[in-house]
Amino acid sequence: MSEGDKVFAGSIPANYDRYLVPLIFQGYAEDMAKRVAARSPRAVLETAAGSGVVARAMAAALPRDVACVATDLNQPMLDYARSRQAGDMRFSWQPADAQSLPFEDRSFDAVCCQFGAMFFPDRIKAYGEARRVLRPRGVFVFNVWDRIEENVLAGEVTDALAELYPGDPPRFLARTPHGYHDVALIRSELEQAGLSVESIETKAGESRAPSPRHPALGYCQGTPLRNEIETRGGHTLEAATDHAARKIASRHGDGEVAAKIQAHVITAIA
Repeated sequence: MSEGDKVFAGSIPANYDRYLVPLIFQGYAEDMAKRVAARSPRAVLETAAGSGVVARAMAAALPRDVACVATDLNQPMLDYARSRQAGDMRFSWQPADAQSLPFEDRSFDAVCCQFGAMFFPDRIKAYGEARRVLRPRGVFVFNVWDRIEENVLAGEVTDALAELYPGDPPRFLARTPHGYHDVALIRSELEQAGLSVESIETKAGESRAPSPRHPALGYCQGTPLRNEIETRGGHTLEAATDHAARKIASRHGDGEVAAKIQAHVITAIA
């Protein structure tokens, strides 16, 4: 993973939340919130909270007396998430590195992380931190995307950009968001961190968008893929986005788009 893969700055957080959250993240966030709520926690920590979609789902799923701390290493994303949920006193917002959490041992009943583990430089260390801050028999729930071939629109955007930049295709989506899908590796790294794997469920879904341009904007301008596009010459960001939209339209038509998405949902016990 390059350093640019971790940069969610400028207009990326707003575009991420506007286009990608309803396209691919909302359903998995609601699923995660239900899984956490089913454990009846009193204190919950979220790492890699991003633009706050899971926090908003947990706000609807959890009782009013549950304390939640949402953290992210990326300050622009955390600021955006906080702005979307102002006034909910159950939630506090804190910059934190999932690999070095600033919390006492055994502070939480549940730790959750939506599509963040792929970005951790040292996943075993991050998993060990989740175990450290969990109370005995506490639960760690997280999800990661399956391989890009099982996530149709991400694959089509990647293919479209390879056409524009054949000598140096932008591979952020395949490399990072969809680069950590080996279930055996996930299980092994959790066990090395001292966690007991309760379940790994491969969960398919459907992403829907009102037009082909919607997912093109989401992926090209709402993720660090934007950084890769902007460092390459020959085409503007808008031209790359337009080309991705045309690629999607060529396969799905010019109207509403529906396509498969798939992720692994993992539950581990401290």
